[in-house]
Amino acid sequence: MKLSFSAEDEAFRDEVASWLQARLVGDFEKLKYRGGPGDEHMYPRERQAWEQKLAEGGWTCVGWPEQYGGRGCSLEQQVIYFEEYARAGAPGRVGHIGEGLAGPTIIAFGSEAQKQKYLPGIVAGTELWCQGYSEPAAGSDLANVKTKARFDEANGKWILNGQKVWTSLAHESDYCFVIARTDPDSVAHKGLGFFLVKMDQPGITVRPIEQITGTSEFNEVFFDDAECDAEDIVGEPGDGWKVAMGLLGYERGVSTLGQQMLFHNELDEIVSLAKENGSAQDPVIRQRIADAHIGLKIMRYNSMRMLSGGEDGSLQKEALIYKLFWASWHRSLGELAMDVLGPECEILEDGPYQLTRLQSMYLFVRSDTIYGGTNQIQRNIIAERGLGMPREPRRV
Repeated sequence: MKLSFSAEDEAFRDEVASWLQARLVGDFEKLKYRGGPGDEHMYPRERQAWEQKLAEGGWTCVGWPEQYGGRGCSLEQQVIYFEEYARAGAPGRVGHIGEGLAGPTIIAFGSEAQKQKYLPGIVAGTELWCQGYSEPAAGSDLANVKTKARFDEANGKWILNGQKVWTSLAHESDYCFVIARTDPDSVAHKGLGFFLVKMDQPGITVRPIEQITGTSEFNEVFFDDAECDAEDIVGEPGDGWKVAMGLLGYERGVSTLGQQMLFHNELDEIVSLAKENGSAQDPVIRQRIADAHIGLKIMRYNSMRMLSGGEDGSLQKEALIYKLFWASWHRSLGELAMDVLGPECEILEDGPYQLTRLQSMYLFVRSDTIYGGTNQIQRNIIAERGLGMPREPRRV
C-alpha cells in the first residue's frame, strides 16, 4: 500500500497549494469552505466563475488525457490535487458531475464526434452536467427504469418520455446524461440506452425538491417528447447498462481523499467549537471526537489501499466498502456536531432556514446513507461482489 509520495509529487503539491492560495482572494475569498453537498445553494454564479478561473490555470480535469484537454496527471498527483483543493477551503465544484462522471464516460465509451462536441465545454468550466439515473420507482434498483426513448425516423432524433428524480443541480445544468429504455418490451438491465441530452429545450421541465434544509439542490426532471440527436447516444441501443456501470466506477476514484479532507475540515470546526464552548471537558464528547478522528484515519488508509491497484488505475475490492463506511461515519459526525453545539443547535440565526454550516451539515448527512446506494444495497454489493456469497433471491 502506498502511504507516501515522491519528491516530484510533493513539488506538484506545492504548485497546487500555491496556485490556490494566490487565487482564493478578492471576490473569490467569500467562497472558501462553501458549496458542496448540503450547501450547493451558496454563491452559484460566483462558483461558476471559479470553475472558469480553474480552467484558465489548467486546473480542471487534471486526470484526463492531454489530448482531451486534461493534464494527464498520475494517480498520485490526482490524489494530491483533490487533497490540496479541500485543504485550501476551495469551494465545492459545480462542474464535478461533468468532470468526474460525464467526461470520463465519454472518453471511455463515446465516439470521436461526441468527444469533440462535449469535452471542451467541461474542461473550460462553461458547460455543466447533471445525472439522469434515479426515478420514482428506480433508485437503488437502477435497472427498473421506465423512461423510454424511441427513434423517430421522420426527424432522425430520439424522443424521450419519462421522469427522473433526485437530479442534483439540474436547475443549473446545460446537459444531462440519461438512462432510458430503447426497447419498450425489455426488462431489467437489457434494452437500455445512454443518452446525452440538452437541458434547455421544449419538453424538459425541472421541478425543485425542497429539502429539510429549506434549499433545493435536488430536482425532479420530466421528459415530455424531449429530443436527443441521433449521434448523441453513447454506444449502441442496448449498451446503456454497460455504459452506466462503467460510469459508476468513477465514483470510487481519486476524489475520495479530497472528500476526506472536507470531512477533516468539518471535524476541525467541531473540535474548535468544543474547546470554545467547554463541551470538550465532557469525557463522552472527547471520546466521540477521538472516535471520529480514528474513523477518518481508517478511511484514509483504506483509500490509499484501494488506490494502490494495478498500473491501469483499477480499484481494489476494498473500494466496495468505502461508501458504506464514509456515509455511516459522516452521519455520526453530524450528530456529534449537534451535541457539541448543545441547546444552540436548535436556534436559527435570522429566521426560517437561516442555518449555520454545521446545522445544514447535520440535516443533509441524514441522506448520506440513502443516496448513491443505500447502506442496505451497499451491504448486498459487499456480500455478493466482494465476498462471493450467494446472490439475494430475485423476484420473478
